Order: sequence, then structure tokens, then C-alpha cells
Amino acid sequence: MDKVVKNRFDEYPENVRVRLEELRSLILKLSSDLDLGEVEESLKWGESSYSVMTGSPVRIDWKLKSPNSYYIFFNCQTKLVDTFRELHGDVLQFQGNRAIVLSLSEPLPALELEQCLELALTYQQRKNLPLLGA
Repeated sequence: MDKVVKNRFDEYPENVRVRLEELRSLILKLSSDLDLGEVEESLKWGESSYSVMTGSPVRIDWKLKSPNSYYIFFNCQTKLVDTFRELHGDVLQFQGNRAIVLSLSEPLPALELEQCLELALTYQQRKNLPLLGA
């Protein structure tokens, strides 16, 4: 784990850190499984950011002002969140066109998130397809 990112993770409450580490592992595993190359891990706007050459950056974070939720952020200039809403609006919650909102008290909706993350990590190849080819 990048040292700056690790320091940021260490600042979170334990229950939040565990959930964000779960998301981080999901992103890294998916990138490896899809053979997307090196994942650049860094901090952007104080949030852990993950990017690959074929995709759009993905950020994860928890905000003190919403202590029961944590977030996966996407570039709001893409059609990613609109596509996720169309595909999984019955399961996932969203914040505008920029984030998936997850509850700390609910199990991780892994299958839906895997599809969303795959679409984000391969966005450059899919951005012109209807529903990003999903």
C-alpha cells in the first residue's frame, strides 16, 4: 500500500478502515483478474484514488459528516454513475452523478460493485457504447 494512502487509512475509525480496505482489495483483485496492468494508488482530494491506463479513476472515502456511509467516487464528467443507476438502481444508492453510497451497517453488494468497478476500470474502451457495453 502506498505510504500516504496507508497513513490516510490509519486515520479512519476501525470499522470504516475495514470496509475501505475491502473495497481497495476488490479494486486491486479486479484489476489483476482483468489484466489491466499496474494500478496507480495515490491520494486525490484527500481520498484514496486508484487508476489504470484503460479506465477512469476510482476514489474511495468516508466522511465524518455522514458517519454511517462510505463512498466510491467516479469522474462526474463520465456516464458511469448514470449507467450504474440504470443497471443497479434497485440495489445501490447514489449521490448525484459522482458516487455510489454504501452503508456501514449493510453487507457489501459485491456482485453489483464488481460490475460497476469493471466498467470504471475499462471505461476508455467502453465510453462510446450504450450502457458502456454492460
